[in-house]
Amino acid sequence: MAMEQLRSLWEQAVNIWLSGGWAMIALAVNAMVLFTLGMHVLLKLRAKGYRSVSEKIWRHWIDHPSERRGPIGKLLDFVTGARSLKQAAVFFEELKTTEVVPFERDLRVMKVCVSAAPLLGLLGTVTGMLATFGALATGSGGEKTMSMVAEGISEALVTTETGLIIALPGLFFQYQLTRQLERYKAFLAHLEAVCTQQQHCVEKERREQLERPVRRTHRKVARIETIQRRPERTYREPSRPVRQREKVA
Repeated sequence: MAMEQLRSLWEQAVNIWLSGGWAMIALAVNAMVLFTLGMHVLLKLRAKGYRSVSEKIWRHWIDHPSERRGPIGKLLDFVTGARSLKQAAVFFEELKTTEVVPFERDLRVMKVCVSAAPLLGLLGTVTGMLATFGALATGSGGEKTMSMVAEGISEALVTTETGLIIALPGLFFQYQLTRQLERYKAFLAHLEAVCTQQQHCVEKERREQLERPVRRTHRKVARIETIQRRPERTYREPSRPVRQREKVA
């Protein structure tokens, strides 16, 4: 019974599809592009693994490179290889270009497909109505004319319905993917802030280590200069009183 019902539904769908005319081909191509790109973006975003790794774990991985695993570990291997803040900024710009830009491009194409689906359905409606009016103008009013009119109306309604059926799920699908991409971009921005802060601390420690011997040298030089600037003390023979001089004379 189930197989018979599926066969009957399939036959009805094929008949409805064929009654839509040539505009159904354009709608089919549009739907394939729309949902194929959507599944591609969805699988790619899930493969990034940014939601399966908690912040506590990847913060720990920043200080312990040997424990890094998965896509987030590879991401940290790339961005933590910077030796300065400028190089870290360059790495993150390159990361955004390679990670975010392809998703944004695919979502723009999906947005175009969602907008084009109702328009293609409307185009099918126009061609169906033209076929209907052509049948009324050339027909003699018999059954043949009525069947041609029915075919034109069917083409007009089926294409409009198909365009809306494609556009509405595609719109919600594209919205959900956009939200997931925004979450991924927020994750990358947070990761950049943490890595930049750590790189700043590392550079500060390096500067302090380099400045310590310089400070010691400056202190030693300052002590030597202070010693050299002190006036030299000369020995003076104490003067004798006047009375003692007279006695001696």
